[in-house]
Amino acid sequence: MPSTFSAPKVSAWRMALMNASPDRADELAKRIAKQGPLLQNRLYRTYSEGDQVEALTEQLLAAAVDIGLKRSQELWDLDLSRQSKPDWHQQGAVGYTAYVDHFAGNLRGVVDRIDYLKSLGVTYLHLLPFFKAAEGPNDGGFAVANFEVVEPRLGTQADLQHLTQALRTAGISLCSDFVLNHVAHDHEWAVEARKGNPEFQNFFCMAHSQAEVDAWEKNLPQIFPDTAPGNFTYQPSLKAWVWTTFYPYQWDLNYANPKVFLEVVSAMMRVANMGVEAFRLDSTAFLWKREGTNCQNQPEVHWLLQAMRAVMEIACPGVLLKAEAIMPTHQLPPYFGLGDTPGPECHLAYHSSMMAASWVALAEENVSILQAVMQNTPAVPKGSAWLTYVRCHDDIGWNVLRPEAQALGDVNHQRLLKASHFFAGIAPGSYAQGASFQTTDLLTAHGTNGMASALVGMSTAQTSVDLQLAVDRLILLQSLSYFTGGLPLLYMGDELGMGNTAAEVLESRQGPDGRELHRPDWQEGLAQLRTQEGTVQHRIFSKLQAFAELRKSLPAFQGDVSVQAIESKQPTVLALQRGTELKGFFNFSRQKIDQLGDDGLAITLKPYGFVWLQTCVGTPARTLID
Repeated sequence: MPSTFSAPKVSAWRMALMNASPDRADELAKRIAKQGPLLQNRLYRTYSEGDQVEALTEQLLAAAVDIGLKRSQELWDLDLSRQSKPDWHQQGAVGYTAYVDHFAGNLRGVVDRIDYLKSLGVTYLHLLPFFKAAEGPNDGGFAVANFEVVEPRLGTQADLQHLTQALRTAGISLCSDFVLNHVAHDHEWAVEARKGNPEFQNFFCMAHSQAEVDAWEKNLPQIFPDTAPGNFTYQPSLKAWVWTTFYPYQWDLNYANPKVFLEVVSAMMRVANMGVEAFRLDSTAFLWKREGTNCQNQPEVHWLLQAMRAVMEIACPGVLLKAEAIMPTHQLPPYFGLGDTPGPECHLAYHSSMMAASWVALAEENVSILQAVMQNTPAVPKGSAWLTYVRCHDDIGWNVLRPEAQALGDVNHQRLLKASHFFAGIAPGSYAQGASFQTTDLLTAHGTNGMASALVGMSTAQTSVDLQLAVDRLILLQSLSYFTGGLPLLYMGDELGMGNTAAEVLESRQGPDGRELHRPDWQEGLAQLRTQEGTVQHRIFSKLQAFAELRKSLPAFQGDVSVQAIESKQPTVLALQRGTELKGFFNFSRQKIDQLGDDGLAITLKPYGFVWLQTCVGTPARTLID
């Protein structure tokens, strides 16, 4: 089979293709011819050693061919269709994210909620970790004990495949988390390492003296300073300190060992063959450790992600890769392959800066930081998209906005500190009912927890006017996410104005993680109210349905259409242009605004109001939704 790079004349993957059906063999050979050189180049950049890279390349190609040949006919056909239309996921897409147990009990229960998701216009469902997690504390399932076995309390492999089939029939792609940086302390690799197996000890990053630990720690941030200080955990059986960036029960993998990369990517491909169509690549920034740095966003991270993309493009090109890199805006373009080593990397990345800046704009009733974020947001490669959102399962991290705040003169980041206090409900005049995350220091702008409805003031509203304003704030934030996003993402319950987790439920849950505050259980009573006119739930839900319908029907939401900040005459109004025919105006203040654009366009925005306008040349501007 044709190939443009050096390889043994008879290799495992070549033999597999020789024995395969001609249609699949020919297609896989074409993919290898295209992706093979890039794969090998990125592996050489990462691992340097010639023989080692040759062997690794062969093993990865063999694994990719094996997966490709084992793809069900339905998935194989889906791959071919998506190869011919690389922006397939940008056709007015809408996403939804939830924990399986909180949303529907188990995977079978999710099947029963498919009609509900369809009624919201959802085309992409991100279910938070549902593979086997550590016994005891497990960071909401992100301490993964097995990459490929479903968490027993959530279902079985058969349940997963039944769900993926049902979702595909409904036109919804399933996204699964895939935790790249670490595994649980009771993962079989960690168990073998503790038994003294040197092969598996080399799967993990370790330090062998306190002095070595101290040398690393000088440059490392602390992710959970209150509940898990430090980045290393001593393991007596190993007589070494295991690198544990997040929690002591999450052991960082050693990607300097090429076998780790091989095993992780192979597992991901096998999960793709269960019908998963997208992967949220958790903690991507932390994959490579380099002394004297903060061990984030190292060049090898991007070389490995590009190698991963190349392998997936061979085996299952219809699958999306999404970077979970919660970084300032200027650090995100490399995750789309726009860095010093350009090339296909991730299809999607979270626009965390836009999310956090939207909340700052609400607290300040000023859009300067939000406007700066939008102006600094680069266009992304064809077939790629920003994922926009109002809330997620994690805290709102304010520090991603430090570059924008500093550029606007806030060198001490007091604006971020004030926003943090505002949404924690500890600032005078705050309507929010959130909570600070991982800090007892009131002079530090750490994260904020809380459901969106609690942060906009729905739970503290004393009058009907207060409630109306709170609902308007929530819809304003969603309108911005839906207008700007390549893929806007809803967090479970936000479409119903669901509040924080009840106090008695919080007490019953294991562990001290403050993020449980915004991980409530599904409330069927609220869901039923969505169909009753006059209810808060109906107002929010119907507005989101309208957003989704516009995204589906308008050409400006199809494919790679740019979104740019345009001049606003008011410091409280964000003005955006989407493509050539759509404009959006978003009022982040409690005051009514009469807005006059440069083109003479006169609009009125109610307190916390917005408008999407269609502005075709030669015809009057038309209000699409407000």
